[in-house]
Amino acid sequence: MIAKPLWGRFRGMFNLNDGRWGRGDDGGPEGDRPSGNRPDEPPGRPPQQPERPRGQGPNQGPPDLDELWRDFNRKLGGLFGGGRGGNNNQPPNMGGNGGNGGFKPDMKNAGFGLGLVAVVALLIWLGTGFFIVQEGSQAVITQFGRYKTTVGAGFNWRLPYPIQRHEIVVVTQIRSTDVGRDSIVRSTGLRESAMLTEDENIVEIKFAVQYRLSDARAWLYESKTPADTVVQVAETAVREVVGKMKMDAALAEERDQIAPRVRTLMQTILDRYKVGVEVVGINLQQGGVRPPEQVQAAFDDVLKAGQERERAKNEAQAYANDVVPRATGTASRLKEESEAYKARIVAQAQGDGQRFGQVLAEYQKAPQVTRDRMYVDAMQQIYSNTSKVLVDSKQGSNLLYLPLDKLMQSAGVAGAVGAPADAPPASVAGTAPPQSSLVAPAGDPRARDGRSRDRDAR
Repeated sequence: MIAKPLWGRFRGMFNLNDGRWGRGDDGGPEGDRPSGNRPDEPPGRPPQQPERPRGQGPNQGPPDLDELWRDFNRKLGGLFGGGRGGNNNQPPNMGGNGGNGGFKPDMKNAGFGLGLVAVVALLIWLGTGFFIVQEGSQAVITQFGRYKTTVGAGFNWRLPYPIQRHEIVVVTQIRSTDVGRDSIVRSTGLRESAMLTEDENIVEIKFAVQYRLSDARAWLYESKTPADTVVQVAETAVREVVGKMKMDAALAEERDQIAPRVRTLMQTILDRYKVGVEVVGINLQQGGVRPPEQVQAAFDDVLKAGQERERAKNEAQAYANDVVPRATGTASRLKEESEAYKARIVAQAQGDGQRFGQVLAEYQKAPQVTRDRMYVDAMQQIYSNTSKVLVDSKQGSNLLYLPLDKLMQSAGVAGAVGAPADAPPASVAGTAPPQSSLVAPAGDPRARDGRSRDRDAR
């Protein structure tokens, strides 16, 4: 019931629509009185004509800024219980009653003003607890320095300082750090990237570790310097991995296995330390695995020799892959041909044996006929492979027929097959002795008739 009148009074005091703002206090409670002697005026003083407030006449002007400020200060003082008795235009020490010009506090208004200020200050203080977390980040909230909770992206609120505080950490960003610097260690005279192998040789390794945060709370509070912890863990892991390899394996054969082994070992150690880091990858730099600078030239020579050996080995393997299949194919072909030749010869021999048995049976039945038949077949076989033709001159025939076209054709076929170049040319004569021979094609019926007549003459 009391708050409503107070709120209405407060709104009336600070109402900017009031036309008397900045125009003095002439329109106060006493401004409506008639122009008679006021109680606080000294007796005998002539009455003063009431002054028209500024801005209310025909020549009304804009309000004075000084008056506006004084009106605001007076109303604000009244809100906190301050005020002056009597006429505000009268100086404080004027008038017959000195107590009317003193400060008169109003405890009710003072309490209301202090409460209002306290509420506004409380709202401002509570408003400082709002904060925004960007995408890909997390906010870790602590209460009196102790971990309270972790919130994700979005608009969040916490208790204001000094009760609670928050710290925003980017968790999705891929972070990178280089391991293996070129600085010289005074105690050993070697670089920090130098490491000892299993066979007590020294190699230098440079690589980059890529990681992201998996737990913002652990990253902030489980380790004092988490970034340095990641570097130290990387150095420990790579030294352990290289310490179990020989120099040749680390530089050549098992070089590609270094990065995955280091990553696995790093993740195991970081999980045991609870740093809140997830190792994304290990990237060996160009020339990341190399021998010390003092033996670099000798190692390059050895590496070139190894490469030449591998090249020669590959060429030999390629030659073997080309020759061996062809030799295998040739051997298989020769084997198949030999088997076919064997089968053909055996079959031919068997056929000749069977044919000889059949001829023998016929010879026993008719010896003369079989003998003549065998003679004719043998001569036919012989003359079929020669270019000679037998001519019987005892017959008084003036017409001699020589098949020159077939002779030339048979000679061309024989030359194409590969007959020897020094073979005697075919002899053709019209007056040959009875037993002379001339070129004749194989299977000529006239030649067979001539041979038959010659055989009959004998």
